[in-house]
Amino acid sequence: MKVTITHIDTACVLININGFKILTDPTLDKKDGFFPQYVSRPLAFSKKYIDPALTVDEIGKVDLVLLSHDHHSDNLDKRGRAFIQTVPLVLSTKDAQRRLKNKNTIGLHDWQEYHIETEKVKQLKITAIPAQHTNIKRLNKVMGKVLGFTIEWEGQSNGCMYISGDTVLFEGIDELAKRKKVDIAILHLGAGAFPYLKKNLRVTMNGAEAIETAKLLHPNLIIPIHYKGWWHFKQPVKSLKNEITASGLHEKFLWLESGVETALAE
Repeated sequence: MKVTITHIDTACVLININGFKILTDPTLDKKDGFFPQYVSRPLAFSKKYIDPALTVDEIGKVDLVLLSHDHHSDNLDKRGRAFIQTVPLVLSTKDAQRRLKNKNTIGLHDWQEYHIETEKVKQLKITAIPAQHTNIKRLNKVMGKVLGFTIEWEGQSNGCMYISGDTVLFEGIDELAKRKKVDIAILHLGAGAFPYLKKNLRVTMNGAEAIETAKLLHPNLIIPIHYKGWWHFKQPVKSLKNEITASGLHEKFLWLESGVETALAE
């Protein structure tokens, strides 16, 4: 089974499993320049500094979109919204299904499984994994519902592929460790924060939480994404990489070069 991954932008990666193409969190707009990028719910602003590594034409036809949430522009932007209308199936939250109103969008509850019939990949299954989009638990509803996902198929002897979505380290990841064996963990990092909204508020993992997640899940490979290119990502890339190196787990981390297809399995 040939499996590849290509980082495109922020949390947007293209996963190709034996020709079945999955795109995550489509952010396809170009960088802002002078104007800030709006990020909604709660009212917040950020600024995008990096263009997507691939165009819509270069991405080509996609079979499935896994959308962690629809209400933040660093996970679904204007071009991303147009793109998902061309895809046969989008799996996301129940809130996203209600807001997007696209016939191809199906909302999932935590731990709900969705089976996909395709000749390319036998017994392909997506499971919705809980996520918590804030380190201040009482603000979880305010920040809006988010999902992570696992991807499973026949012949995965080393475990499933896990995509964290925008989350911090919380008890849902402990539960994931109990329920599933994880081979590859794709983690949304960056220590996203809006300190002018609330001091110490953080909406995604920092390096320390990525390390703790690695210790909980024991994956064979960890792929960091969603850690550069926006103003609200508060942990500098150098700091993040230094922290990972100091942890002693750095050999498990694969830092993707944007736009370059990288083989994960043959």
